[in-house]
Amino acid sequence: MFPIQDQISVATKANIDTQVARLNALTHATFQSVEKLFDLNVNLVKASMDESVIIGQQLMGAKDPQEFFTMLAQQVQPSFEKALFYTRHLVGIASGTQAEFARAAEDQLSEASRNISKMVDDATRNAPAGSENVAALVKTALNTASTSYEQLSKTTKDAGEAIEASIIAAASRLAPDAAKQS
Repeated sequence: MFPIQDQISVATKANIDTQVARLNALTHATFQSVEKLFDLNVNLVKASMDESVIIGQQLMGAKDPQEFFTMLAQQVQPSFEKALFYTRHLVGIASGTQAEFARAAEDQLSEASRNISKMVDDATRNAPAGSENVAALVKTALNTASTSYEQLSKTTKDAGEAIEASIIAAASRLAPDAAKQS
């Protein structure tokens, strides 16, 4: 009866199906990250409790205050190394999740750009004579927006990688400095 409405309904249903699939994938990625974070923290707590008992027993076995403080100072370097290990894993989990979300956003933008471009092409074919300049202007604007987004996306990705590298480098530098102070 109304072919345009039928096309819109089919396109809308396909769009909803795609969005539900993306949401499901992002939810799955989020839960995987939460699970990794939970496992990391549970393992940290278990290891910390076990080590605390061992260290406590060793400290209680100290024969004098000097030996006690020497043993205590020897724990500084391993503690910083464990903190560095934890930070690296935490940054890795966050980076992986961020990459999943960025990939999904890029896919969605790419698909939206294709759909809009197709819609403009279809409209151009059915447009009255003399509207070619408007269609060309819209296409140019879409290409400019797409190029700008790609540049912004690349810059954001580069900034994220730089921040990740800075965090790991700073943590690596702190561990040896703290050991020297003890």
